[in-house]
This record gives sequence, C-alpha cells and structure tokens, in this order.
Amino acid sequence: MKITLLRHGKPIIPSLKKLSASAFYEWVQEYNTSGLSPSSKPTTQAFSCANECNAIVCSDLPRSIESAKALNAGDIVLSNAVFNEAGLPVANWQTLKLSPKIWAVTFRVLWLLGYSRNSESFKEAKIRAIEAVKKLTEIAHDYESVLFVGHGVYNRILANELRRSGWSGPKNPGSKHWSMGVYECKKT
Repeated sequence: MKITLLRHGKPIIPSLKKLSASAFYEWVQEYNTSGLSPSSKPTTQAFSCANECNAIVCSDLPRSIESAKALNAGDIVLSNAVFNEAGLPVANWQTLKLSPKIWAVTFRVLWLLGYSRNSESFKEAKIRAIEAVKKLTEIAHDYESVLFVGHGVYNRILANELRRSGWSGPKNPGSKHWSMGVYECKKT
C-alpha cells in the first residue's frame, strides 16, 4: 500500500502588511478561507504522482480542495476537517506589529513549546493525526494507493504517525508548495 503526503499549492495570501497579534487571528481566518492562487500550478512530479494514485483525500480547507482538483486525477474520495492544518494559537497583544509571516513563525514555535490559547494543542494535533492516519490507512487498504493533499505542518505530524505505525518513508514530506513524501506499507 502507498500513501503520498503532498502539500497544497500556493494559496491566495491576504495582505502581508504589519499587524498586531490580535489582528493576526483575523488574518489566519482569511488565509483559511483562501483558495489556490491562479499562478500556482502543480509540478510535473505532483501530476505524475497524482495520476498513479487510485484515491485522493484532502482537508476541508479551500486551498487543499482546489489543489486536489488542479491535479486532474479524479474525484476526491474524502475531504474532512480531521486533515486540516494544525491551528495557530492567538494572543491579545496590541502594541507590537509584525508581518504575518513573522507572527506565523512566532506562534508556531510557541505552539510547539506548549502555548495553545484558543487552538488545539500540539498533543491534541498528534491525537487527531492518529485518527487521520487510521482513515488514510483504511482508504489505502481499499484503493492500494492514496494521494493526500494536505498542509505543511500537519503533513509532518502525519508523516511521524505513519512511520510510528509501521509505514516507511521520509521523516519530512517537504514544506514547499507541491512537495511530497511517499510512504509504503505491506498490506495486512
């Protein structure tokens, strides 16, 4: 069986002007409703891989769904929130203004260190990944090969859970848009 974890294409990104941590929460909400940028085209490798897979799975976020459709590899078998990107915590800090990219890195590091105000914790994301891997494994069992169009951080959490569950593949499936990692396991 084979599961390929593919990161979605580049989404339409909201304004990158500096903002407070409080305003960053709204920026993330806008980002989560953004679709695929018209300029983001799948790589040749992504097209090839997608067409070799018998099932497509994605999160229920627009950038994931639209990326899956852009691959023209068939219908999406499952789109579900269990596959969504790991959320970012928020803070009610008004004075300091930084770019959304800096806030994203800052809050992701804080999240990894245990800060999870108004979001799932790292531990909760790992528990959700166990459920997601069960779903992907069931689909791989039925279809033999699955393409999962997911997200940078969550794909890495899924990769760790796949490897922990006996799948072989890279520790890091890639963080660039359209990058991927392939995981294999003998059918039981």
